[in-house]
Amino acid sequence: MTQLGTAIVECVVQAYGPHEFLTRISDPFWFQALGCVMGMDWHSSGITTSVMGALKRGLNPRLSELGITVCGGRGKHSKRTPDELLDFAGRTGLDGSNLARTSRLTARIDNNAIADGFQLYLHSFVIHKSGEWAVIQQGMNEESGLARRYHWHSPAVRDFVSDPHTAIVGKPQGTILNLVDHRASLAQQALLTIVHEPVQTSLDAIRNLTMPTHHDVRLANVDLKRLGAVLAVAHEQELRDFASFLLVEGLGPRTLQSLALIAEVVHGAPSRFDDPARFSFAHGGKDGHPFPVPLKTYDESLAVLRRSLDAAKLGHTEKLEGFRRLDRLTRNVEANREPLADFSEAMEHERRISSSLGGRTVFDDAAAERNKTRNKQLSLFSE
Repeated sequence: MTQLGTAIVECVVQAYGPHEFLTRISDPFWFQALGCVMGMDWHSSGITTSVMGALKRGLNPRLSELGITVCGGRGKHSKRTPDELLDFAGRTGLDGSNLARTSRLTARIDNNAIADGFQLYLHSFVIHKSGEWAVIQQGMNEESGLARRYHWHSPAVRDFVSDPHTAIVGKPQGTILNLVDHRASLAQQALLTIVHEPVQTSLDAIRNLTMPTHHDVRLANVDLKRLGAVLAVAHEQELRDFASFLLVEGLGPRTLQSLALIAEVVHGAPSRFDDPARFSFAHGGKDGHPFPVPLKTYDESLAVLRRSLDAAKLGHTEKLEGFRRLDRLTRNVEANREPLADFSEAMEHERRISSSLGGRTVFDDAAAERNKTRNKQLSLFSE
């Protein structure tokens, strides 16, 4: 996940610049699609911690090259954010005190000024050396066991106390007292009054991604026309040959399927990510939904992406540009044909070929660890 997530970010920065990456990561639909392509559970709260942790491990060592760093994280790591920002400022000449204040302010607003029943446990501050930043935070409701994610992007913050978010992810529940709603200006000036006449909001004014409670990927979660175009490009002989030619690589259909979805994450417009579950058809999910992670395909997809990036650094951009052309081809197939996917057939096919592609889940790892422990105990007993 660290390697693939880093490579995708590199592709976005190479094609569109760091501003576009920060814009995209502050979009909840793109964030969810990125996590799905990386092989995370398509809708769980763990997608946030895993994606941000992977990006921190992958991007921070490449600060001199990309100019981007990720500060903070989950639990105790979130408390280190101000110090990490001060260190980053020392390297880049930015105002570290102001950045540390911004970090604390965003956390306090989401934890205290939005009384929605969710307590923050993750705070990630993504910043470029230019000073542009994005904040990804997540809170947990102890009663419901559900999470809510908060997205910020510095160019969108005109006033920290008037609709500062780019998005809030989560189903509205009950009465929400939102002191940073633009309608709460009077309440901000007279906090005593709001105790008796609270400003209630469902957060509908903010771009909102609501995830279902079911764990598996279902037909209703996927745009079949879009998925059908990806499958057609990957598996129909004529289209597959052309797609492989665009990438300047001789590739099999399963790898092309993954690369077509990666290309869309890199080059797709915001409107392309309103069905993030579809991107699970790139590399499955670590929980086995919609199918186990095909490790052989994952490694091959990453290898193609890394070869393309390395070649681009030497001035040979044909392979990297191939991803842009692959995305255009897929959208053209979607627009001009009727390649509706057969959802059940697609799922059955993936599960049927899973073992041949090294399909694994976290449950396989847990079982292997249990067997290892049991064998060790039996060995000690026999001695």
